[in-house]
Amino acid sequence: MERSGDNGYRRYVSLTIPVIILILTIGGFAKGTFQPVYNPTLEVNKAIDRIQIDGELDDPGWADASRADNFVERSPGDMTEPEVETEALITYDEKYLYVAFKCHDDPATIRATMCQRDQFYSDDAVSLLLDTYGDAAWAYEFLVNPYGVQKDYLWSRVHGEDMGFDLIWESAARITDFGYQVEMAIPFESLRFPNSDAQTWKMDFGRNRPRESYTQYSWAAYNRDEQCWPCQWGTVNGIKNVRPGKGLELLPTFVGHQTSRMSDFNNPESPLDDGRFKKELSIGGKYSLSSSMTLEGTYNPDFSQIESDAAQIDVNTTVALFYPERRPFFQEGSDIFRTIFNSFYTRTVNDPQFAVKLTGRTNRMNIGFLSALDENTPYIIPLDDRSIIVNSGKSYVNVIRVSSAFGNDHHLGFILTDRRFEDNFSGDGGSGFIAGIDGDIRLSQNYSIVGQYITSYTKEPEDTTITSGLEDILFDKDRYTAAFNGESYSGDAFIAQFRRRARNWNFTLDYNQVAPAYRTETGYDPWNDYRNFSVYSNYNFRIDEGMFEMVTPQIYTERRWNFDNEKKWNSYNFSVDSHLRLAQTYFYAEVGSGSEFWNGVDYQNLWGYELNIGSRLNDKIGYGIYFGQERNIARWLNTKGIETEIYADVNLKPTDRLIIEPNLSYSRSTDANTGEELYSGYITRTRIQYQANRELSLRFVIQYNDFNQKWEFDPLLTYRLSSFSVFYAGSTYDYDKFEINPLTPERYTDWRMSSRQYFMKLQYMFRI
Repeated sequence: MERSGDNGYRRYVSLTIPVIILILTIGGFAKGTFQPVYNPTLEVNKAIDRIQIDGELDDPGWADASRADNFVERSPGDMTEPEVETEALITYDEKYLYVAFKCHDDPATIRATMCQRDQFYSDDAVSLLLDTYGDAAWAYEFLVNPYGVQKDYLWSRVHGEDMGFDLIWESAARITDFGYQVEMAIPFESLRFPNSDAQTWKMDFGRNRPRESYTQYSWAAYNRDEQCWPCQWGTVNGIKNVRPGKGLELLPTFVGHQTSRMSDFNNPESPLDDGRFKKELSIGGKYSLSSSMTLEGTYNPDFSQIESDAAQIDVNTTVALFYPERRPFFQEGSDIFRTIFNSFYTRTVNDPQFAVKLTGRTNRMNIGFLSALDENTPYIIPLDDRSIIVNSGKSYVNVIRVSSAFGNDHHLGFILTDRRFEDNFSGDGGSGFIAGIDGDIRLSQNYSIVGQYITSYTKEPEDTTITSGLEDILFDKDRYTAAFNGESYSGDAFIAQFRRRARNWNFTLDYNQVAPAYRTETGYDPWNDYRNFSVYSNYNFRIDEGMFEMVTPQIYTERRWNFDNEKKWNSYNFSVDSHLRLAQTYFYAEVGSGSEFWNGVDYQNLWGYELNIGSRLNDKIGYGIYFGQERNIARWLNTKGIETEIYADVNLKPTDRLIIEPNLSYSRSTDANTGEELYSGYITRTRIQYQANRELSLRFVIQYNDFNQKWEFDPLLTYRLSSFSVFYAGSTYDYDKFEINPLTPERYTDWRMSSRQYFMKLQYMFRI
């Protein structure tokens, strides 16, 4: 028998359960409405009124701007819904492309630094990515932090991001009660794009949000199995009747400096000899011949670096050191000249009296030509186990580079370089010529083949005084000497790589060789006479929850032998790279072993290990620590040593305008058999930067090199209006350690100023 209450209960349940299911379904549907959008599209509207770049978004010109939203978290999340909202606005007028961002967040958690352009690294920031030709060969990157400080890169498919690239554009930002907002105005005259009535550009909007993890958001969703980065950006249409840069830019520069040096380094009591105050005027210019072709020239350019390169430990290095290019003339269009081999290393054009450069981008083709007269030419003599650098005097340099995209993201190019040394026309100056072809063939979404072949012809100078002592150094089956005795020879170089780039499993198979008589006077090739085969592979384990974001085990093995099939070295390495969801912490560990035949000795049972850890503890403190130890060759002593290396750096930001960056490099080697110390020393460098506002800053560098016992003190005052319009005033002070009165009972050591320099520099960009 059923009770009446049971019927009521059943009716209640029969009605309630569907309602609950419906509520849960609706709730689940609401939570699941987020969908990443791959290759999004956007139609841009022209601004109906003016826009002032002041960090406010209340100008009438923003009223009808197009909006990009539905951002995704692309790192560390895999196209997941972001924790905070981001919205981008875009519009344009006849002169500018305008982009704005509204970044929602807790204002108290926003990280921002008032600093010079290009010098923020761990800040909140927004980015505009722009491929105006849509061929994925090169692209602009514009970034702005919450104080409006700019950073810009030029990305190329050969070498990635060029951090030295600069453009003139406007930006402003401010922190708000909902987070922060940013405005950008990029002049069309600063950009290169097709000369057509309607533009179709590949574009993406991004946002960096560094907290416990370094989180990145983007408008376009990305397939991690797709190796082409710009191919996955969105498509923006609607920009009409605008023209790329065409006109004249002039960059005059005035430099004044006075240098004092110790008159006699063998006599520490000798005073500084004050040199006269020297004044120099240089001028550079850039003229846009068309929408895609630019001609640049410079006479008596001031290529002095305001901040000297950080010293590198080279006590156990036998090859020429590589330094990045920071000179503006060589940075513009630098992506065009790049190849897999460093066939044109711009710092070999050391001290040009004049230089001219033509760069162009038309359809899917890039063209570059550079010519210069170099007053003091560094000449790298490559050997199979070391390189020798000499100053070969004046030379004339010419470089031609052409590359083109074709088909489905394939690329092909060639490069010609020619260097002729002074007095070559009378028959004894010497010359160097190379011709190379390179390509990047995409086989599928994940696989590609890249390679380059180069042939060289060298005619040595006839001046053995430059290479005194090198007459007995032979190469290429003992046919030629390293001395400059007028010999002529040719050689070639080749590299091929088979690559897989994907979400998880990646690898590179690499074979490259450089013939004994291959030499380039315009590139960075510190070795010759080798064949090299290597295999690299890694696997990314991405972890959705827990302490670790990603763990990547890696293997690398390499074998090198010379053209006589004699083994040079082999190595086997295993490493693990990991990123944590804690203070942006990374941890890297590596172990390896191998052997090497060097300078007539076969060194077996070599090994090494290294540890690398770093964190950004908060907005005020970041650090990195490296420790490595290896049983390796003490090369200048030609014996086996136990080498220990330590590197540590700290980034301190007591206030948002003051940055203190100390670092330490330490190296020590002991004899592997006796334990005797072979060498030890360290270099310490501290950089202190105070930014009063976006224009005015004071920087101070202190550096001590224990290997040559030298102190350097470099203060600098900077007032910067733009990338190129800037005023500098500074000085350098060098102190060396001298032995005082070595032949008397009062013998002791003391620090004395060995050199001093005062300088000022004023340059201003005029656009006509």
